[in-house]
Amino acid sequence: MKSLNKKIKNKLVLIGSGILLASFGVAMAETDKEIQEKALKAREQQHGMTMDHSAHATAEAGKFRGVFYGYLPCHEKDCNGIKMTLSLNAKNRYLLVIQPAKAQNRESFEKGKYEWDEKEGIAVLTPSKEAPVRRLAIKDDSTLLYLTDDGSHMSGDRDRYLLQRTDQANNREMHIH
Repeated sequence: MKSLNKKIKNKLVLIGSGILLASFGVAMAETDKEIQEKALKAREQQHGMTMDHSAHATAEAGKFRGVFYGYLPCHEKDCNGIKMTLSLNAKNRYLLVIQPAKAQNRESFEKGKYEWDEKEGIAVLTPSKEAPVRRLAIKDDSTLLYLTDDGSHMSGDRDRYLLQRTDQANNREMHIH
């Protein structure tokens, strides 16, 4: 009987603790977009900049700037796709974050410079360290199309190789194929 009372008492304490914790509010994890936006706001406040990003999406040479996000196909074994976040900054610098959707999903970061090829309508990303040169075609003011190393279109459905501006798409949730 004593052990039954003790078990009931322990369960009541656990339930009471749960109710008490729930009354303080639910803690929710932030999405990577929310974290990125907070970091951008803090950086801009630190440097006295404003949050108007509408002027970034011009196709003039060296002025096509913004943050682009996409979920591209992955051709490796046990990989469902590749999350890519590309930030094209002032002074023609870029940061590319790549995260494969697989068990060993370590992010990789790539920095470098980008150039705008007006004749071809392509942004050429040249990394500062050992990595391949990347090419992206500008589809419209809010969408980039990832190309092969030689600048031709990827095989298959081209819509699977899109990177969209995060401030235009209003989210970073992409359809997984």
